[in-house]
Amino acid sequence: MVKSFQGVREVPSKNAEKQNFLVKDFMIVNLITFHPDDTIDHVIDVLTKKKISGGPVVDSHGKLVGMISEGDCLKEIIKGQYTNTPKFPAPVFELMTADVITMDPDLTIFDAAQKFLSLRIRRFPVVKDGKLMGQISVSDVVRAIPKLKASTWR
Repeated sequence: MVKSFQGVREVPSKNAEKQNFLVKDFMIVNLITFHPDDTIDHVIDVLTKKKISGGPVVDSHGKLVGMISEGDCLKEIIKGQYTNTPKFPAPVFELMTADVITMDPDLTIFDAAQKFLSLRIRRFPVVKDGKLMGQISVSDVVRAIPKLKASTWR
């Protein structure tokens, strides 16, 4: 005789509402952003004060035009060593990553998780019609999971 130790299972009703867990529900919206004409000095100052590793670069209309990271700043720091300059006046647009992979705000958390795994990127800017809406990270997706109910996953 085989006994089940799972206990009584809740049978979802046919009228049970499906949960739609979307990127827009878990993304961070108050982002620190940079402008293409900002200097690397400014970026380094903000990154160190805010304890972040990078940020989106947006134009004056809020359109995402790139991402700038600590690694990008290192390029200018190394260049400064060779020219013996303690300041890093290069503009962001010279060093930023312009070809940015983004996520749609209406993508499900599960599709986002798959994208994180397949591309091995830790955070994505969330963009709709070219405009930056927010940012989502692996941590944001993981924090969403406890809010899911087992019987209503989509």
